[in-house]
Amino acid sequence: MEAVAAMQDRAAIEPGSERGRRVAVRAWVLALVAVLAFLVAYPMLMLLIGALTEGNPVVDGFGALQLSPQNFITVLTNPNVHSAIYNALIACAGGTVLAVVIGLAFSWIVVRTNTPFRGFIAAGCMIPLFVPPLVAGVAWSILGSPKTGLLNTMFRALGLNLRIDLYSMTGLILVFGIYYAPYVYMFTASALRNMDPSLEEASEVSGASAFSTLFSVTFPLIAPAIISSMLLSFVVMLGIYGVPAVLANQADLAVLTTYIFKLTAWSPPLYNTAAAVAIILMAVTAVLVWLQQKVLSGRSYATVAGKAFRPRSLDLGPWRWFTLGLAVLYLAIVVILPTLALCVAAFRKFMFIPSIESLFEARHYSLVHFYSIFDNPLTLRSMWNTMKVGALTAVVGGALAFAIGYTVHRTQVAGRSAIDLLATLPVAVPGLVIGVAYLWAWIGIPGGLYGTIWILALAFVARFMPDTVKALSTSFMQIHRELEEASWICGRGLLGTLKSIVLPLARPGVIASMTLLFVLSIRELGSSLFLYSSDTMVMAVLLLDYYEGGNIGKTAAFSLVQTLLLAVLIGFSNRLSSAATQTSVGRAG
Repeated sequence: MEAVAAMQDRAAIEPGSERGRRVAVRAWVLALVAVLAFLVAYPMLMLLIGALTEGNPVVDGFGALQLSPQNFITVLTNPNVHSAIYNALIACAGGTVLAVVIGLAFSWIVVRTNTPFRGFIAAGCMIPLFVPPLVAGVAWSILGSPKTGLLNTMFRALGLNLRIDLYSMTGLILVFGIYYAPYVYMFTASALRNMDPSLEEASEVSGASAFSTLFSVTFPLIAPAIISSMLLSFVVMLGIYGVPAVLANQADLAVLTTYIFKLTAWSPPLYNTAAAVAIILMAVTAVLVWLQQKVLSGRSYATVAGKAFRPRSLDLGPWRWFTLGLAVLYLAIVVILPTLALCVAAFRKFMFIPSIESLFEARHYSLVHFYSIFDNPLTLRSMWNTMKVGALTAVVGGALAFAIGYTVHRTQVAGRSAIDLLATLPVAVPGLVIGVAYLWAWIGIPGGLYGTIWILALAFVARFMPDTVKALSTSFMQIHRELEEASWICGRGLLGTLKSIVLPLARPGVIASMTLLFVLSIRELGSSLFLYSSDTMVMAVLLLDYYEGGNIGKTAAFSLVQTLLLAVLIGFSNRLSSAATQTSVGRAG
Protein backbone atom coordinates (compact mmCIF):
# COMPACT_ATOMS: atom_id res chain seq x y z
CA MET A 1 0.00 0.00 0.00
CA GLU A 2 2.82 2.37 0.82
CA ALA A 3 4.39 1.69 -2.57
CA VAL A 4 1.10 2.44 -4.34
CA ALA A 5 0.67 5.65 -2.33
CA ALA A 6 4.18 6.70 -3.21
CA MET A 7 3.51 6.07 -6.89
CA GLN A 8 0.34 8.14 -6.73
CA ASP A 9 2.25 10.99 -5.14
CA ARG A 10 4.78 10.85 -7.93
CA ALA A 11 1.96 11.49 -10.39
CA ALA A 12 1.77 14.98 -8.98
CA ILE A 13 5.33 16.00 -9.76
CA GLU A 14 8.64 14.60 -10.95
CA PRO A 15 10.76 12.92 -8.29
CA GLY A 16 13.20 14.94 -6.30
CA SER A 17 13.78 15.85 -2.69
CA GLU A 18 10.74 15.49 -0.45
CA ARG A 19 10.70 19.17 0.34
CA GLY A 20 11.12 20.13 -3.31
CA ARG A 21 8.33 17.76 -4.27
CA ARG A 22 5.91 19.30 -1.76
CA VAL A 23 6.76 22.82 -2.91
CA ALA A 24 6.32 21.85 -6.55
CA VAL A 25 2.98 20.14 -5.83
CA ARG A 26 1.68 23.22 -4.01
CA ALA A 27 2.89 25.46 -6.84
CA TRP A 28 1.15 23.28 -9.41
CA VAL A 29 -2.16 23.28 -7.53
CA LEU A 30 -1.95 27.03 -6.86
CA ALA A 31 -1.20 27.68 -10.53
CA LEU A 32 -4.29 25.75 -11.67
CA VAL A 33 -6.47 27.44 -9.04
CA ALA A 34 -5.12 30.85 -10.10
CA VAL A 35 -5.84 30.18 -13.78
CA LEU A 36 -9.38 29.03 -13.02
CA ALA A 37 -9.94 31.98 -10.70
CA PHE A 38 -8.80 34.29 -13.51
CA LEU A 39 -11.10 32.60 -16.02
CA VAL A 40 -14.17 31.98 -13.85
CA ALA A 41 -14.15 33.42 -10.33
CA TYR A 42 -12.94 36.96 -11.13
CA PRO A 43 -15.49 37.65 -13.92
CA MET A 44 -18.31 36.22 -11.79
CA LEU A 45 -17.27 38.36 -8.82
CA MET A 46 -17.13 41.48 -10.99
CA LEU A 47 -20.58 40.65 -12.37
CA LEU A 48 -21.97 40.42 -8.85
CA ILE A 49 -20.30 43.68 -7.83
CA GLY A 50 -21.68 45.34 -10.95
CA ALA A 51 -25.18 44.19 -10.04
CA LEU A 52 -24.78 45.67 -6.55
CA THR A 53 -23.48 49.09 -7.63
CA GLU A 54 -24.49 51.98 -9.85
CA GLY A 55 -21.22 52.15 -11.79
CA ASN A 56 -18.41 49.94 -13.01
CA PRO A 57 -15.77 49.55 -10.27
CA VAL A 58 -13.09 48.76 -12.85
CA VAL A 59 -13.75 52.11 -14.55
CA ASP A 60 -14.71 54.26 -11.58
CA GLY A 61 -12.36 52.73 -9.03
CA PHE A 62 -13.06 50.60 -5.99
CA GLY A 63 -12.59 53.51 -3.59
CA ALA A 64 -16.00 54.97 -4.34
CA LEU A 65 -17.67 51.57 -4.26
CA GLN A 66 -21.07 51.62 -2.56
CA LEU A 67 -22.86 48.30 -2.51
CA SER A 68 -26.64 48.39 -2.69
CA PRO A 69 -29.38 45.88 -3.57
CA GLN A 70 -31.25 48.61 -5.48
CA ASN A 71 -30.62 47.06 -8.91
CA PHE A 72 -32.09 43.75 -7.78
CA ILE A 73 -35.06 45.54 -6.19
CA THR A 74 -35.65 47.48 -9.41
CA VAL A 75 -35.40 44.33 -11.51
CA LEU A 76 -37.56 42.14 -9.28
CA THR A 77 -40.32 44.76 -9.13
CA ASN A 78 -40.27 45.36 -12.90
CA PRO A 79 -43.24 43.71 -14.65
CA ASN A 80 -41.18 43.41 -17.84
CA VAL A 81 -38.71 41.18 -15.98
CA HIS A 82 -41.60 39.13 -14.60
CA SER A 83 -42.87 38.67 -18.14
CA ALA A 84 -39.41 37.69 -19.41
CA ILE A 85 -38.98 35.11 -16.63
CA TYR A 86 -42.46 33.71 -17.22
CA ASN A 87 -41.95 33.48 -21.00
CA ALA A 88 -38.55 31.84 -20.56
CA LEU A 89 -39.88 29.22 -18.14
CA ILE A 90 -42.91 28.43 -20.33
CA ALA A 91 -40.84 28.18 -23.53
CA CYS A 92 -38.15 26.03 -21.92
CA ALA A 93 -40.65 23.80 -20.11
CA GLY A 94 -42.66 23.23 -23.28
CA GLY A 95 -39.54 22.66 -25.35
CA THR A 96 -38.20 20.23 -22.74
CA VAL A 97 -41.39 18.16 -22.72
CA LEU A 98 -41.31 17.93 -26.53
CA ALA A 99 -37.59 17.10 -26.50
CA VAL A 100 -38.14 14.32 -23.95
CA VAL A 101 -40.97 12.80 -26.00
CA ILE A 102 -38.93 12.85 -29.23
CA GLY A 103 -35.58 11.84 -27.71
CA LEU A 104 -37.05 9.04 -25.60
CA ALA A 105 -39.02 7.66 -28.53
CA PHE A 106 -35.99 7.55 -30.81
CA SER A 107 -33.71 6.04 -28.18
CA TRP A 108 -36.24 3.23 -27.72
CA ILE A 109 -36.59 2.79 -31.49
CA VAL A 110 -32.82 2.61 -32.05
CA VAL A 111 -31.83 0.50 -29.04
CA ARG A 112 -34.81 -1.75 -28.31
CA THR A 113 -36.58 -2.45 -31.60
CA ASN A 114 -35.85 -4.10 -34.92
CA THR A 115 -36.64 -0.96 -36.90
CA PRO A 116 -34.70 -0.97 -40.23
CA PHE A 117 -31.72 1.37 -40.73
CA ARG A 118 -31.24 2.03 -37.02
CA GLY A 119 -27.65 3.12 -37.56
CA PHE A 120 -28.81 5.76 -40.02
CA ILE A 121 -31.50 6.92 -37.58
CA ALA A 122 -28.98 7.16 -34.73
CA ALA A 123 -26.60 9.25 -36.83
CA GLY A 124 -29.38 11.46 -38.20
CA CYS A 125 -30.75 12.19 -34.73
CA MET A 126 -27.46 13.85 -33.78
CA ILE A 127 -27.37 16.32 -36.70
CA PRO A 128 -29.35 19.07 -34.89
CA LEU A 129 -26.60 19.28 -32.27
CA PHE A 130 -24.23 20.74 -34.85
CA VAL A 131 -26.64 23.35 -36.20
CA PRO A 132 -26.02 26.82 -34.69
CA PRO A 133 -29.18 27.98 -32.85
CA LEU A 134 -29.27 31.22 -34.81
CA VAL A 135 -29.15 29.31 -38.13
CA ALA A 136 -32.01 27.11 -36.92
CA GLY A 137 -34.03 30.18 -35.96
CA VAL A 138 -33.40 31.85 -39.33
CA ALA A 139 -34.34 28.70 -41.26
CA TRP A 140 -37.63 28.30 -39.41
CA SER A 141 -38.44 31.98 -39.74
CA ILE A 142 -38.17 31.52 -43.52
CA LEU A 143 -40.45 28.48 -43.30
CA GLY A 144 -42.97 29.66 -40.73
CA SER A 145 -43.28 33.44 -41.06
CA PRO A 146 -47.05 34.17 -40.88
CA LYS A 147 -47.02 36.33 -44.04
CA THR A 148 -44.16 35.23 -46.27
CA GLY A 149 -43.24 31.81 -44.87
CA LEU A 150 -42.59 29.14 -47.49
CA LEU A 151 -44.95 26.68 -45.81
CA ASN A 152 -47.79 29.20 -45.71
CA THR A 153 -47.11 30.11 -49.35
CA MET A 154 -47.34 26.43 -50.30
CA PHE A 155 -50.55 25.98 -48.32
CA ARG A 156 -52.18 28.96 -50.06
CA ALA A 157 -51.08 27.76 -53.48
CA LEU A 158 -52.54 24.31 -52.79
CA GLY A 159 -55.81 25.81 -51.56
CA LEU A 160 -55.36 24.46 -48.05
CA ASN A 161 -56.87 26.39 -45.18
CA LEU A 162 -53.75 26.05 -43.04
CA ARG A 163 -51.53 28.71 -41.55
CA ILE A 164 -48.35 28.40 -39.49
CA ASP A 165 -47.09 31.21 -37.29
CA LEU A 166 -43.73 30.41 -35.69
CA TYR A 167 -43.38 33.98 -34.44
CA SER A 168 -45.12 32.86 -31.27
CA MET A 169 -44.65 30.94 -28.05
CA THR A 170 -45.80 27.80 -29.87
CA GLY A 171 -43.12 28.32 -32.52
CA LEU A 172 -40.44 28.85 -29.89
CA ILE A 173 -41.45 25.67 -28.06
CA LEU A 174 -41.54 23.68 -31.32
CA VAL A 175 -38.05 24.72 -32.45
CA PHE A 176 -36.60 24.25 -28.96
CA GLY A 177 -38.10 20.78 -28.70
CA ILE A 178 -37.06 19.38 -32.07
CA TYR A 179 -33.51 20.77 -31.95
CA TYR A 180 -32.66 19.75 -28.39
CA ALA A 181 -34.17 16.25 -28.50
CA PRO A 182 -30.65 14.82 -29.21
CA TYR A 183 -29.62 15.67 -25.63
CA VAL A 184 -32.37 13.37 -24.37
CA TYR A 185 -31.50 10.74 -26.97
CA MET A 186 -27.83 10.61 -25.91
CA PHE A 187 -28.65 10.07 -22.23
CA THR A 188 -31.52 7.62 -22.61
CA ALA A 189 -30.02 5.52 -25.43
CA SER A 190 -26.96 4.81 -23.30
CA ALA A 191 -29.14 3.89 -20.30
CA LEU A 192 -31.27 1.54 -22.40
CA ARG A 193 -28.18 -0.25 -23.70
CA ASN A 194 -26.97 -0.85 -20.15
CA MET A 195 -30.31 -2.10 -18.77
CA ASP A 196 -30.85 -5.80 -18.11
CA PRO A 197 -33.70 -6.96 -20.43
CA SER A 198 -34.65 -9.76 -17.99
CA LEU A 199 -36.51 -7.16 -15.93
CA GLU A 200 -38.78 -6.43 -18.90
CA GLU A 201 -39.12 -10.13 -19.69
CA ALA A 202 -40.28 -10.79 -16.12
CA SER A 203 -42.95 -8.12 -16.52
CA GLU A 204 -44.22 -9.67 -19.75
CA VAL A 205 -44.20 -13.17 -18.23
CA SER A 206 -46.44 -11.75 -15.49
CA GLY A 207 -48.99 -10.86 -18.16
CA ALA A 208 -48.15 -7.21 -18.90
CA SER A 209 -48.24 -6.08 -22.51
CA ALA A 210 -45.17 -4.66 -24.25
CA PHE A 211 -46.73 -1.19 -24.12
CA SER A 212 -47.50 -1.50 -20.39
CA THR A 213 -43.98 -2.82 -19.69
CA LEU A 214 -42.50 0.18 -21.45
CA PHE A 215 -44.14 2.64 -19.05
CA SER A 216 -44.15 0.52 -15.89
CA VAL A 217 -40.65 -1.00 -16.08
CA THR A 218 -38.41 0.34 -18.85
CA PHE A 219 -38.84 4.09 -18.48
CA PRO A 220 -38.97 4.08 -14.64
CA LEU A 221 -35.67 2.16 -14.54
CA ILE A 222 -33.92 4.72 -16.71
CA ALA A 223 -35.42 7.60 -14.72
CA PRO A 224 -31.95 9.04 -13.86
CA ALA A 225 -31.13 9.40 -17.55
CA ILE A 226 -34.54 10.89 -18.33
CA ILE A 227 -34.35 13.39 -15.45
CA SER A 228 -30.75 14.33 -16.23
CA SER A 229 -31.47 14.90 -19.91
CA MET A 230 -34.64 16.80 -19.09
CA LEU A 231 -32.91 19.22 -16.74
CA LEU A 232 -29.91 19.56 -19.08
CA SER A 233 -32.22 20.41 -21.98
CA PHE A 234 -34.05 22.97 -19.85
CA VAL A 235 -30.79 24.60 -18.74
CA VAL A 236 -29.44 24.75 -22.32
CA MET A 237 -32.67 26.26 -23.67
CA LEU A 238 -32.74 28.81 -20.84
CA GLY A 239 -29.35 30.19 -21.90
CA ILE A 240 -29.94 30.20 -25.68
CA TYR A 241 -30.13 33.57 -27.41
CA GLY A 242 -30.16 32.76 -31.14
CA VAL A 243 -33.58 31.10 -31.46
CA PRO A 244 -35.51 33.63 -29.30
CA ALA A 245 -33.71 36.51 -31.04
CA VAL A 246 -35.35 35.44 -34.30
CA LEU A 247 -38.69 33.93 -33.31
CA ALA A 248 -39.58 35.55 -29.96
CA ASN A 249 -38.52 39.11 -30.82
CA GLN A 250 -40.79 39.14 -33.87
CA ALA A 251 -43.72 38.28 -31.60
CA ASP A 252 -42.65 40.82 -28.97
CA LEU A 253 -42.05 37.97 -26.53
CA ALA A 254 -39.13 38.81 -24.27
CA VAL A 255 -37.24 36.00 -22.55
CA LEU A 256 -34.38 36.44 -20.12
CA THR A 257 -31.59 36.25 -22.70
CA THR A 258 -33.17 38.69 -25.14
CA TYR A 259 -34.11 41.05 -22.28
CA ILE A 260 -30.50 41.14 -21.05
CA PHE A 261 -29.25 42.02 -24.52
CA LYS A 262 -31.88 44.75 -24.94
CA LEU A 263 -30.73 46.35 -21.68
CA THR A 264 -27.19 46.67 -23.04
CA ALA A 265 -28.39 47.89 -26.46
CA TRP A 266 -30.37 50.84 -25.09
CA SER A 267 -28.92 54.34 -25.06
CA PRO A 268 -27.43 54.77 -22.56
CA PRO A 269 -26.75 51.07 -21.89
CA LEU A 270 -28.12 49.77 -18.58
CA TYR A 271 -25.15 47.57 -17.74
CA ASN A 272 -25.89 47.41 -14.00
CA THR A 273 -29.46 46.33 -14.59
CA ALA A 274 -28.27 43.80 -17.16
CA ALA A 275 -25.81 42.43 -14.59
CA ALA A 276 -28.64 42.02 -12.07
CA VAL A 277 -30.82 40.16 -14.58
CA ALA A 278 -27.81 38.02 -15.57
CA ILE A 279 -27.31 37.07 -11.90
CA ILE A 280 -30.97 36.05 -11.72
CA LEU A 281 -30.59 33.91 -14.86
CA MET A 282 -27.46 32.30 -13.41
CA ALA A 283 -29.25 31.67 -10.10
CA VAL A 284 -32.17 29.94 -11.84
CA THR A 285 -29.73 27.79 -13.81
CA ALA A 286 -27.76 26.92 -10.66
CA VAL A 287 -30.95 25.86 -8.87
CA LEU A 288 -31.83 23.57 -11.76
CA VAL A 289 -28.35 22.00 -11.74
CA TRP A 290 -28.61 21.49 -7.97
CA LEU A 291 -32.11 20.05 -8.38
CA GLN A 292 -30.79 17.55 -10.90
CA GLN A 293 -28.26 16.25 -8.40
CA LYS A 294 -30.77 16.31 -5.54
CA VAL A 295 -33.44 14.36 -7.37
CA LEU A 296 -31.01 11.66 -8.45
CA SER A 297 -29.32 11.23 -5.07
CA GLY A 298 -30.59 8.86 -2.44
CA ARG A 299 -32.42 6.50 -4.81
CA SER A 300 -31.24 3.25 -6.32
CA TYR A 301 -31.69 2.74 -10.05
CA ALA A 302 -29.15 -0.06 -10.46
CA THR A 303 -29.97 -2.23 -13.45
CA VAL A 304 -26.52 -3.56 -14.33
CA ALA A 305 -25.18 -6.43 -12.21
CA GLY A 306 -22.38 -8.94 -12.58
CA LYS A 307 -24.47 -11.25 -14.75
CA ALA A 308 -23.78 -10.82 -18.44
CA PHE A 309 -26.68 -9.85 -20.67
CA ARG A 310 -27.40 -8.70 -24.15
CA PRO A 311 -29.94 -5.94 -24.90
CA ARG A 312 -32.91 -7.45 -26.70
CA SER A 313 -34.58 -6.12 -29.82
CA LEU A 314 -38.35 -6.07 -29.74
CA ASP A 315 -39.87 -7.48 -32.91
CA LEU A 316 -42.38 -4.85 -34.06
CA GLY A 317 -43.59 -6.83 -37.04
CA PRO A 318 -45.21 -4.55 -39.65
CA TRP A 319 -45.07 -1.66 -37.16
CA ARG A 320 -41.31 -1.43 -37.72
CA TRP A 321 -42.05 0.45 -40.95
CA PHE A 322 -44.19 2.89 -38.99
CA THR A 323 -41.31 3.63 -36.58
CA LEU A 324 -38.98 4.02 -39.57
CA GLY A 325 -41.47 6.47 -41.06
CA LEU A 326 -41.48 8.48 -37.81
CA ALA A 327 -37.69 8.69 -37.93
CA VAL A 328 -37.68 9.79 -41.57
CA LEU A 329 -40.38 12.38 -40.80
CA TYR A 330 -38.32 13.80 -37.93
CA LEU A 331 -35.21 14.04 -40.08
CA ALA A 332 -37.21 15.68 -42.87
CA ILE A 333 -38.58 18.28 -40.46
CA VAL A 334 -35.32 18.97 -38.65
CA VAL A 335 -32.75 18.64 -41.45
CA ILE A 336 -34.24 18.62 -44.94
CA LEU A 337 -36.95 21.32 -44.64
CA PRO A 338 -34.72 23.97 -42.98
CA THR A 339 -31.89 23.27 -45.43
CA LEU A 340 -34.22 23.64 -48.41
CA ALA A 341 -35.60 26.86 -46.94
CA LEU A 342 -32.10 28.31 -46.55
CA CYS A 343 -31.20 27.28 -50.10
CA VAL A 344 -34.33 28.87 -51.58
CA ALA A 345 -33.80 32.13 -49.68
CA ALA A 346 -30.05 32.21 -50.39
CA PHE A 347 -30.26 31.59 -54.16
CA ARG A 348 -33.57 33.28 -54.96
CA LYS A 349 -33.31 36.93 -56.06
CA PHE A 350 -36.51 37.93 -54.26
CA MET A 351 -38.53 36.05 -51.67
CA PHE A 352 -41.85 36.97 -53.29
CA ILE A 353 -43.31 33.69 -54.60
CA PRO A 354 -46.52 34.30 -56.59
CA SER A 355 -47.09 30.63 -57.46
CA ILE A 356 -45.68 27.16 -56.92
CA GLU A 357 -44.47 27.10 -60.52
CA SER A 358 -42.30 30.18 -59.94
CA LEU A 359 -40.57 28.33 -57.12
CA PHE A 360 -38.98 26.03 -59.73
CA GLU A 361 -38.17 28.59 -62.43
CA ALA A 362 -34.40 29.01 -62.83
CA ARG A 363 -34.64 32.67 -63.86
CA HIS A 364 -35.60 33.60 -60.29
CA TYR A 365 -32.34 32.23 -58.88
CA SER A 366 -28.79 33.59 -58.88
CA LEU A 367 -25.68 34.00 -56.73
CA VAL A 368 -26.38 37.67 -56.07
CA HIS A 369 -26.64 37.25 -52.28
CA PHE A 370 -23.37 35.32 -52.12
CA TYR A 371 -21.65 38.01 -54.19
CA SER A 372 -23.07 40.60 -51.83
CA ILE A 373 -21.87 38.99 -48.60
CA PHE A 374 -18.39 38.31 -49.97
CA ASP A 375 -18.14 41.89 -51.24
CA ASN A 376 -18.47 42.90 -47.60
CA PRO A 377 -14.95 42.95 -46.04
CA LEU A 378 -16.49 41.97 -42.70
CA THR A 379 -17.42 38.55 -44.09
CA LEU A 380 -13.88 37.31 -44.71
CA ARG A 381 -12.68 39.07 -41.57
CA SER A 382 -15.34 37.36 -39.48
CA MET A 383 -14.46 33.96 -40.96
CA TRP A 384 -10.76 34.49 -40.25
CA ASN A 385 -11.50 35.73 -36.72
CA THR A 386 -13.77 32.73 -36.11
CA MET A 387 -11.02 30.33 -37.17
CA LYS A 388 -8.48 32.09 -34.94
CA VAL A 389 -10.80 32.14 -31.93
CA GLY A 390 -11.71 28.50 -32.52
CA ALA A 391 -8.06 27.45 -32.75
CA LEU A 392 -7.08 29.43 -29.66
CA THR A 393 -10.01 28.05 -27.70
CA ALA A 394 -9.23 24.48 -28.76
CA VAL A 395 -5.51 24.68 -27.93
CA VAL A 396 -5.73 26.66 -24.68
CA GLY A 397 -8.90 24.94 -23.49
CA GLY A 398 -7.65 21.49 -24.45
CA ALA A 399 -4.32 21.95 -22.65
CA LEU A 400 -6.00 23.35 -19.54
CA ALA A 401 -8.63 20.59 -19.50
CA PHE A 402 -5.88 17.97 -19.81
CA ALA A 403 -4.03 19.46 -16.82
CA ILE A 404 -7.22 19.69 -14.76
CA GLY A 405 -8.46 16.23 -15.70
CA TYR A 406 -5.14 14.56 -14.94
CA THR A 407 -4.76 16.37 -11.60
CA VAL A 408 -8.31 15.60 -10.48
CA HIS A 409 -8.64 12.02 -11.74
CA ARG A 410 -5.08 10.61 -11.68
CA THR A 411 -3.45 12.13 -8.60
CA GLN A 412 -4.09 12.40 -4.88
CA VAL A 413 -2.75 15.93 -4.40
CA ALA A 414 -4.37 18.19 -1.84
CA GLY A 415 -6.51 20.92 -3.37
CA ARG A 416 -7.79 18.94 -6.35
CA SER A 417 -11.37 19.26 -5.03
CA ALA A 418 -11.07 23.06 -5.28
CA ILE A 419 -9.78 22.69 -8.85
CA ASP A 420 -12.67 20.39 -9.71
CA LEU A 421 -15.20 22.83 -8.19
CA LEU A 422 -13.87 25.85 -10.11
CA ALA A 423 -13.73 23.87 -13.36
CA THR A 424 -17.32 22.67 -12.92
CA LEU A 425 -18.79 26.03 -11.85
CA PRO A 426 -19.49 27.33 -15.42
CA VAL A 427 -21.97 24.47 -15.99
CA ALA A 428 -24.52 26.70 -14.22
CA VAL A 429 -23.53 29.84 -16.16
CA PRO A 430 -25.25 30.46 -19.54
CA GLY A 431 -23.14 31.85 -22.39
CA LEU A 432 -24.87 35.23 -22.31
CA VAL A 433 -24.01 35.59 -18.61
CA ILE A 434 -20.37 34.72 -19.33
CA GLY A 435 -20.35 37.50 -21.91
CA VAL A 436 -21.79 40.06 -19.48
CA ALA A 437 -19.35 38.94 -16.77
CA TYR A 438 -16.31 39.30 -19.03
CA LEU A 439 -17.61 42.68 -20.16
CA TRP A 440 -17.70 43.86 -16.54
CA ALA A 441 -14.32 42.33 -15.74
CA TRP A 442 -12.27 43.81 -18.60
CA ILE A 443 -14.02 46.74 -20.26
CA GLY A 444 -12.34 49.42 -18.15
CA ILE A 445 -8.77 48.14 -18.04
CA PRO A 446 -6.52 50.15 -20.40
CA GLY A 447 -4.49 48.04 -22.77
CA GLY A 448 -6.25 44.96 -21.47
CA LEU A 449 -8.05 42.07 -23.06
CA TYR A 450 -11.28 43.79 -24.01
CA GLY A 451 -11.69 44.19 -27.76
CA THR A 452 -9.14 41.49 -28.62
CA ILE A 453 -9.41 37.98 -29.97
CA TRP A 454 -8.07 36.71 -26.65
CA ILE A 455 -11.03 37.81 -24.58
CA LEU A 456 -13.35 35.87 -26.88
CA ALA A 457 -11.17 32.76 -26.67
CA LEU A 458 -10.85 32.95 -22.87
CA ALA A 459 -14.60 33.46 -22.48
CA PHE A 460 -15.22 30.38 -24.64
CA VAL A 461 -12.67 28.35 -22.64
CA ALA A 462 -14.44 29.30 -19.41
CA ARG A 463 -17.88 28.71 -20.92
CA PHE A 464 -17.15 25.19 -22.13
CA MET A 465 -14.63 24.05 -19.51
CA PRO A 466 -17.04 21.58 -17.80
CA ASP A 467 -17.84 19.88 -21.13
CA THR A 468 -14.17 19.59 -22.06
CA VAL A 469 -13.03 18.21 -18.69
CA LYS A 470 -15.90 15.72 -18.69
CA ALA A 471 -15.03 14.55 -22.20
CA LEU A 472 -11.38 14.04 -21.21
CA SER A 473 -12.18 12.34 -17.90
CA THR A 474 -13.48 9.26 -19.71
CA SER A 475 -10.16 8.88 -21.52
CA PHE A 476 -8.19 9.09 -18.27
CA MET A 477 -10.40 6.50 -16.60
CA GLN A 478 -9.77 4.05 -19.44
CA ILE A 479 -6.01 4.11 -18.90
CA HIS A 480 -4.98 1.60 -16.22
CA ARG A 481 -2.66 2.90 -13.52
CA GLU A 482 -0.34 -0.08 -14.06
CA LEU A 483 0.95 1.54 -17.25
CA GLU A 484 2.01 4.68 -15.39
CA GLU A 485 3.44 2.65 -12.50
CA ALA A 486 5.51 0.61 -14.94
CA SER A 487 6.87 3.83 -16.41
CA TRP A 488 7.81 5.15 -12.95
CA ILE A 489 9.53 1.86 -12.05
CA CYS A 490 11.60 2.24 -15.23
CA GLY A 491 12.81 5.59 -13.94
CA ARG A 492 10.62 8.02 -15.87
CA GLY A 493 9.24 11.06 -14.09
CA LEU A 494 5.87 12.71 -14.49
CA LEU A 495 6.68 14.60 -17.69
CA GLY A 496 8.22 11.54 -19.30
CA THR A 497 5.25 9.38 -18.30
CA LEU A 498 2.79 11.93 -19.65
CA LYS A 499 4.67 12.23 -22.91
CA SER A 500 5.26 8.53 -23.56
CA ILE A 501 2.27 6.83 -21.90
CA VAL A 502 -0.70 9.01 -20.93
CA LEU A 503 -0.85 11.48 -23.82
CA PRO A 504 -0.48 8.89 -26.63
CA LEU A 505 -3.18 6.66 -25.09
CA ALA A 506 -5.49 9.58 -24.32
CA ARG A 507 -4.93 11.17 -27.74
CA PRO A 508 -8.38 10.27 -29.15
CA GLY A 509 -10.05 11.88 -26.14
CA VAL A 510 -7.79 14.93 -26.34
CA ILE A 511 -8.52 15.42 -30.03
CA ALA A 512 -12.25 14.85 -29.45
CA SER A 513 -12.34 17.43 -26.65
CA MET A 514 -10.40 19.97 -28.72
CA THR A 515 -12.73 19.33 -31.65
CA LEU A 516 -15.70 19.85 -29.35
CA LEU A 517 -14.24 23.16 -28.20
CA PHE A 518 -13.58 24.26 -31.78
CA VAL A 519 -17.12 23.47 -32.95
CA LEU A 520 -18.78 25.00 -29.89
CA SER A 521 -16.75 28.20 -30.21
CA ILE A 522 -17.77 28.60 -33.87
CA ARG A 523 -21.45 28.18 -32.91
CA GLU A 524 -21.36 30.38 -29.80
CA LEU A 525 -23.30 33.62 -30.02
CA GLY A 526 -24.29 34.55 -26.47
CA SER A 527 -20.78 35.10 -25.11
CA SER A 528 -19.66 36.92 -28.28
CA LEU A 529 -22.40 39.56 -28.25
CA PHE A 530 -20.79 41.64 -25.50
CA LEU A 531 -17.12 41.05 -26.28
CA TYR A 532 -16.54 41.60 -30.00
CA SER A 533 -15.32 44.77 -31.67
CA SER A 534 -15.24 45.84 -35.32
CA ASP A 535 -11.82 44.19 -35.62
CA THR A 536 -12.84 40.98 -33.85
CA MET A 537 -16.24 40.38 -35.44
CA VAL A 538 -17.03 36.65 -35.60
CA MET A 539 -19.40 34.78 -37.90
CA ALA A 540 -22.18 34.24 -35.35
CA VAL A 541 -22.41 37.98 -34.59
CA LEU A 542 -22.23 38.98 -38.27
CA LEU A 543 -25.03 36.54 -39.06
CA LEU A 544 -27.18 38.24 -36.41
CA ASP A 545 -26.32 41.62 -37.95
CA TYR A 546 -27.42 40.41 -41.38
CA TYR A 547 -30.71 39.17 -39.93
CA GLU A 548 -31.38 42.36 -37.99
CA GLY A 549 -30.62 44.30 -41.18
CA GLY A 550 -33.73 42.73 -42.70
CA ASN A 551 -32.10 41.09 -45.73
CA ILE A 552 -33.26 37.46 -45.60
CA GLY A 553 -31.30 36.55 -48.75
CA LYS A 554 -27.97 37.63 -47.27
CA THR A 555 -28.87 36.02 -43.94
CA ALA A 556 -29.69 32.69 -45.58
CA ALA A 557 -26.55 32.78 -47.77
CA PHE A 558 -24.30 33.44 -44.79
CA SER A 559 -26.13 30.74 -42.79
CA LEU A 560 -25.26 28.23 -45.50
CA VAL A 561 -21.64 29.38 -45.51
CA GLN A 562 -21.40 28.92 -41.73
CA THR A 563 -23.15 25.53 -41.83
CA LEU A 564 -20.93 24.28 -44.68
CA LEU A 565 -17.82 25.43 -42.85
CA LEU A 566 -18.94 23.59 -39.71
CA ALA A 567 -19.68 20.42 -41.70
CA VAL A 568 -16.22 20.46 -43.31
CA LEU A 569 -14.50 21.03 -39.97
CA ILE A 570 -16.49 18.30 -38.25
CA GLY A 571 -15.73 15.84 -41.06
CA PHE A 572 -12.02 16.68 -40.95
CA SER A 573 -11.98 16.36 -37.15
CA ASN A 574 -13.72 12.97 -37.29
CA ARG A 575 -11.07 11.66 -39.67
CA LEU A 576 -8.34 13.05 -37.44
CA SER A 577 -9.94 11.47 -34.37
CA SER A 578 -10.28 8.10 -36.15
CA ALA A 579 -6.63 8.18 -37.14
CA ALA A 580 -5.66 9.04 -33.55
CA THR A 581 -7.77 6.16 -32.23
CA GLN A 582 -6.09 3.67 -34.55
CA THR A 583 -2.66 4.96 -33.52
CA SER A 584 -3.63 4.72 -29.85
CA VAL A 585 -4.91 1.16 -30.26
CA GLY A 586 -1.70 0.23 -32.04
CA ARG A 587 0.41 1.60 -29.19
CA ALA A 588 -1.73 -0.18 -26.58
CA GLY A 589 -1.39 -3.42 -28.51
